[in-house]
Amino acid sequence: MNSKELVDEIRAFCIANADEANVVKYSRYFKGGFNAYGLANGQIETKVKELLTDKSITIDVVLYASPELVSSEKYEETGFVLLLFNVLKKQYTREIFVAIETFFTFGIHNWAHADMLGMWVLPELVKQNIVDMEDFEPWLISEYKFQRRCVPVTLIKSLKTAKDFNKLFEFIEPLMNDAEREVHQGVGWFLREAWKKNHEETELFLMKHKNTAPRLIIQYATEKMTKEQRLDYRKEK
Repeated sequence: MNSKELVDEIRAFCIANADEANVVKYSRYFKGGFNAYGLANGQIETKVKELLTDKSITIDVVLYASPELVSSEKYEETGFVLLLFNVLKKQYTREIFVAIETFFTFGIHNWAHADMLGMWVLPELVKQNIVDMEDFEPWLISEYKFQRRCVPVTLIKSLKTAKDFNKLFEFIEPLMNDAEREVHQGVGWFLREAWKKNHEETELFLMKHKNTAPRLIIQYATEKMTKEQRLDYRKEK
């Protein structure tokens, strides 16, 4: 199967299984709008498994199909690309990272797709030493908010092996005053996970920013603390 055939197969499947009721059902999770066919939960995953029984579908085939699918802005079409990338992780190359960087210019317009990248594909590229943390430095000042969100979400898995949390904190520090809610959520999520693993260093970082960071970051970051502990991070009047 070539890239055009893959696009056609995915779109035919989406059209055949479209359900407007599901579009309405899931749209409440997407404040920026939800452009979708309305596939039910699990349908994409099942179809991906079926597609990959065809051994001619390699990472390169998916890569060449990805611009058309991601740029369509249909939720499920982008989802297919990201799920296929995730399953084909053994075939990763630097070219995957370069392609993903372009996706934000014409797609990845919601938190779910950003988090699929940040939880699956991008950490695996780091794990395989195809990219390192410094490769994400330009992302910190990207004009695309979901590209910025990907940075702290990607670094969550780095917390498992990091010996110096302060290095990670310094890296994401430019996002501590970001203007976008979706970025606040990603940063807060990262800091919450950091706090679970290293209370002391995380608390020092939070204390440094408690009067200047958006409150949503602090809210997410302190979510697992006791009520009494959270009082320490109230903004001073």
